[in-house]
Amino acid sequence: MTSPAEPGGPDGHDGRGGHQDTVALRVPANFGGHQDTLALRIPEQLRREYAEDSGHPAEPVEPVRKGGRDRYLDLLRALALVRVVLYHNFGWFWLPLLFPSMGVMFALAGSLMARSLSRPALGVVRGRLRRLLPPMWLFGALVVGLQVADGGGPHSDGHPTWWWAKLAFWVLPLSTPPYADAGLGGFGHLVESGWATQLVVPLWYLRAYLWYVLLSPLLLKALRRFPVPTLLFPLAMVIVMNGCFPDQEFVYQRVWETANDFATFGSCWVLGMAHQEGLLKRIPQYVLPSIAPLVMVAGFWYLQTRPVDPAQSTDIEAWPIAQAVWSFGFVALLLHVSPSWEQWPAPLERWNGLVSLLNSRAVSVYLWHVTALVLAVPVIDHLWDVDFFYSHLRWLLTSQWFTLLVGIPLLALLVLVFGWVEDVAAKRPPRLFPYPRRKRGKRRVGTA
Repeated sequence: MTSPAEPGGPDGHDGRGGHQDTVALRVPANFGGHQDTLALRIPEQLRREYAEDSGHPAEPVEPVRKGGRDRYLDLLRALALVRVVLYHNFGWFWLPLLFPSMGVMFALAGSLMARSLSRPALGVVRGRLRRLLPPMWLFGALVVGLQVADGGGPHSDGHPTWWWAKLAFWVLPLSTPPYADAGLGGFGHLVESGWATQLVVPLWYLRAYLWYVLLSPLLLKALRRFPVPTLLFPLAMVIVMNGCFPDQEFVYQRVWETANDFATFGSCWVLGMAHQEGLLKRIPQYVLPSIAPLVMVAGFWYLQTRPVDPAQSTDIEAWPIAQAVWSFGFVALLLHVSPSWEQWPAPLERWNGLVSLLNSRAVSVYLWHVTALVLAVPVIDHLWDVDFFYSHLRWLLTSQWFTLLVGIPLLALLVLVFGWVEDVAAKRPPRLFPYPRRKRGKRRVGTA
């Protein structure tokens, strides 16, 4: 009987440090007078010698590829989510330099999109929208409902018809969904009046992601035919938009925002697609590690040359050109390393549960983390009325670390309550807490 040969390791290594090129061959074998075939795992050189000596060409059998996730990519996505939460809590300007989460997340999504596009494009796009939109619809229903309850609504801005029409962007976020940036009461001053503006901060990512998904079939075709121009076009686009037309006075704001976000991270998305297509492997190994740091230096140099103005931020996320160039170089290095772990390395095995949970609830964590941080503020404010906290722990109540400490349980609660929508959207059985259980080892039996 026949069985497919399995590679010695995740990358075809034989486990002893050497590369083992193996194939499965059907060769005659006589056991007990009957004819059978065996699948042998032999080096490529021996396979060729066998084919030449016997006069019969070897018939290769396709190896069975084991399913499973790339744990390296899962780790990058989890790190990106953690960095986003820390940045929105502390606002440290150096965090986007240390780890540009947005560029990393778009690159990972682009890689997965390119892999999925081996199937019919229409079905892939429909599947991506099905996974993306239901969590946003639930988020939008609560945000819009709370705005109406807090004094917002069709008559709050004097244009009720436009208010209803713009709600369509909560259904399909081709542009920024509407929200009340002023005129809210803060629920009796329980929260700040601009709470809606804070809550919808993550929505720009979903808007950009939607456009990338819709354009991915065209981007992939262009990448295969014109790889370098397709890869560099978004970078050129962001430089022209923000370098030649920085005032944006002649462009409709919604159109500008959408185009600018696409241009800022478009090269990262295409870079992820190029990684999945194997285009980066065709480049000599020394090229990317040599060029990518220079690209990052160019982005950092541009940031440092911006005029020092108290009204403007020195944060790289406030400067699209710097962010685009820095993220592109950083992502190129990460994808160049790309060890493609089918199994966790031993030192990282302990983080499997947390990383898997964050990946299973990535959209929910991203959508609701700002809400958790906003809710943490009134919770801490009430602790000022407690004599013990006021007398002895005022330093704690004013600490941003305490805001994070309170916000994390609130985020866990929000993900627990609303995260199951991601399972329904992905056609999986809904789970409240998708934390993988560790496999129990066999119990040792003692000997007398």
